[in-house]
Amino acid sequence: MKKIKTQLEDCYLIEPDKYGDERGYFTEFYNARSFEELGLDSIFKGAVQGNRSFSKKGTLRGMHYQLGESAQAKLVECLKGAVLDVVVDLRKSSKTYKKWISVVLTEENEQKLLVPKGFAHGFLTLKDDTLFQYLVDSFYDPKSEDGFAYDDEEIGIIWPLEEYGIEKPILSDKDKNRKKFSQSECDF
Repeated sequence: MKKIKTQLEDCYLIEPDKYGDERGYFTEFYNARSFEELGLDSIFKGAVQGNRSFSKKGTLRGMHYQLGESAQAKLVECLKGAVLDVVVDLRKSSKTYKKWISVVLTEENEQKLLVPKGFAHGFLTLKDDTLFQYLVDSFYDPKSEDGFAYDDEEIGIIWPLEEYGIEKPILSDKDKNRKKFSQSECDF
């Protein structure tokens, strides 16, 4: 495995090693020893829950995070299709506080994104029948969940909808009614 720095402190793209022959190939999604060797074990302490979402093109899920003891680090990847994955650093003590990045994760590039605790996370599906997977190091707790509007002006995330032929994102009712960043809790 190889870690690739992003512009956000403690947030990395992970590129798996491929092992193969004429039958196909094999990669690791997560390996605790490899994460320790890469110095990532302090950011992602290990998976306790794995989740998948299956979505049609144009589905936007975000921007979400959990607070307090339930804060989650995530290791995310796209198993089928493609997503524009977006993270925002919410840690007030960080040099990259309120900064965001986006990366395209696809079944072809097989990259994973390591999202530390204290980050908001969201993604936009770029193809129909997209299967997205994530491992988290803390169990989901609905009482600790929070988030802010995907199009919040203060954060200013650029969602290139037109570039991918998406007229308007498909949102859950909860995401349609998310508050502004300035009104959300993010005490990290």
